[in-house]
Amino acid sequence: MAFEDVGPDNEKGESNTSDYGELSVECPPHTTERRLMTRVDWHLLPFVTVLYLLAFLDRVNIANARTFNLETDLALTIFFVPYIIFEIPSNILLKRFSPRTWLSGCMFFFGLVSIFQGLVQNYGGLLATRFFLGLFEAGMFPGMWYKRHEAQKRYSLFFSSTSLAGAFGGLLASAIGKLDGVRNYSGWRWIFIIEGLLTAIVAIVFFFTFPAFPEESKWLTEEEQTYIKARLKAEQGNNGAERKLTFRDALTVMKDYRIWLGGFMYFGLIVPAYSYAFFAPTIIKTYNYGAIQTQLHSVPPWAASFVFSLLVAAVSDWTRHRAFFAIAPLAILIAAIGVLLSIHTNTTVEYAVLHLFTIGTYGVLPIIVCWFQMNLGGHARRAVGSAWQVGFGNLGGIIATYIFLDSDAPYFTKGYAVCLGFVIISALASTLYLISIYVENRRRAKTATNIGLSEYEETELGDLSPNYKYMY
Repeated sequence: MAFEDVGPDNEKGESNTSDYGELSVECPPHTTERRLMTRVDWHLLPFVTVLYLLAFLDRVNIANARTFNLETDLALTIFFVPYIIFEIPSNILLKRFSPRTWLSGCMFFFGLVSIFQGLVQNYGGLLATRFFLGLFEAGMFPGMWYKRHEAQKRYSLFFSSTSLAGAFGGLLASAIGKLDGVRNYSGWRWIFIIEGLLTAIVAIVFFFTFPAFPEESKWLTEEEQTYIKARLKAEQGNNGAERKLTFRDALTVMKDYRIWLGGFMYFGLIVPAYSYAFFAPTIIKTYNYGAIQTQLHSVPPWAASFVFSLLVAAVSDWTRHRAFFAIAPLAILIAAIGVLLSIHTNTTVEYAVLHLFTIGTYGVLPIIVCWFQMNLGGHARRAVGSAWQVGFGNLGGIIATYIFLDSDAPYFTKGYAVCLGFVIISALASTLYLISIYVENRRRAKTATNIGLSEYEETELGDLSPNYKYMY
């Protein structure tokens, strides 16, 4: 299959076309598109990366707390109930307000809830705090300002903050755990309190500095705002400040079977992703390490997945291709699970293969997300489709909380076998999605595309427009 592009390059080596034709606005003469997007990167990516890093850290630090004698099986599960239910509503509210207000507000409250998590006095209190943590973390997946062919590096940097959170969480927990007994608080309480306090403080800073919609960004000139709005509108339709979403929009989008495939692509990977996120310390502890050494040994696999993810993303953007880079890490993951199911007497090999497990899982997740979501044209389809993929996919998080049982230690055969089955589901859904967009692109190439649609009608159709080409 040929690699797909959004249009030919201009004399500056930059694209001035979209999925619907030439952009109506030229890049301001005092800059170039590449320089302008680099400025956007520096203003946007640090915020969303730190945002998701802290969100994921507060979400999974309960796994680190388990190694300091906190047992919470049901508490792992209850987080996902509001997280799944409120994913689409939260994304709609994100568009109704602004990213600065909504995301920083949610961030402050899930930081506050994390602090309360460290102060609970009974199991019921822990369940309540985990429920509200899931509620406030729903929708923590802000939209991007980029075209499809330039988005993967940005998505992977943002998404791979989960790997940084895993590595950072292990290091931080190993240090905070030494506070065990200070002011008569257990080490696991200090993990929640300190990490939650950090999140709440950063949220306050973000409220005054977080970038919003392009037309509300004061660090852009009026010409630059107009140009960025034009390039986004050409691919997505009207943005969140201009085109409000309704629940009727959501129901319309959900009639498309590809939206469902996108959910299963992500769903199958969330099971191994959260299995590792929640139970890595539990698994590594069976290699006969103490509590502190377990935390320290949990860092290298996360670091390996972070580096691999960014390398894959760079090559994927360079080739302007997604499918191969989604399927190849899945093959690595399947092979890694096969080894973990087979070898039980060599902890050195098992620990080494855990690196391949994280590389395969967290290397493919941002590719799957970017490939599917950036193929959704039109503001409504992208907003609803992306929320659906993340919300439905996180059903896998509920499954993950029940498959690595202490009674199955040290081999965890059941857990690895279940992970293997769900990875195969993701691979099957990804293959079907690839086939569907390939067939659709071929069909559109053979049929007339000029059917008298207005610009507004065409952008509202999004990727359902006869002129739209899906990216492989």
